[in-house]
Amino acid sequence: MADTKGPEIAIRRSMLGRARGLGAAKSGTAHWWAMKATSLALIPLTLWMLGSMIGLQGATRAQVAAWAGGPITATLLLATIAALFHHMYLGVQTVIEDYIHNERPRIAWLMVTKGVAWLLGLASAISVLKLAFTG
Repeated sequence: MADTKGPEIAIRRSMLGRARGLGAAKSGTAHWWAMKATSLALIPLTLWMLGSMIGLQGATRAQVAAWAGGPITATLLLATIAALFHHMYLGVQTVIEDYIHNERPRIAWLMVTKGVAWLLGLASAISVLKLAFTG
């Protein structure tokens, strides 16, 4: 008795999908894992950030610059920025892919969103590095 599932699956998948071994969702698993990883990273980073902001209430600019200038603090701030903007982009990407069905506008919105996320993240990182190196 021959197995009939093999040919049916092979026929329904595109040749490129068969070659790469991907299903209809393409790389959804990697996207899901990236969302979970950034979510988990943001939990302690956000708690640290909130605690730090509460502790810095009423501080002068020089005190904040001295705080941000420490190597551990600057590293944690940069990690928070990277995780935050990557997580933001992944979330907005999911919304765009789910609700914009025409390919050209979807690709345009994805490019705009990625550009905005990169620019905001870069501006934030430059601000942290400026504080860390120049005070």
